[in-house]
Amino acid sequence: MVTQDLLLVVGLVIAGFAIPSIMGAIADRRSPRAAAIAIMIGGSLVVLAYTQRPGGYSLEEVPEAFVRVVAHFLR
Repeated sequence: MVTQDLLLVVGLVIAGFAIPSIMGAIADRRSPRAAAIAIMIGGSLVVLAYTQRPGGYSLEEVPEAFVRVVAHFLR
């Protein structure tokens, strides 16, 4: 269970960190290549986590997945 949660959390964090990079690239009028790659990697991890978990994830389960991953590493 933690494996799919970890994939989901890492994918969302990578995709989340790519958003400021996209905005910076657009503001500097350059192409956001690195950010696009990060979005693809993050999105792939999220899709992999969704398909590997029976029943997938609902929007309400995403914060619980974050808590499970953090709790797993703090134990």
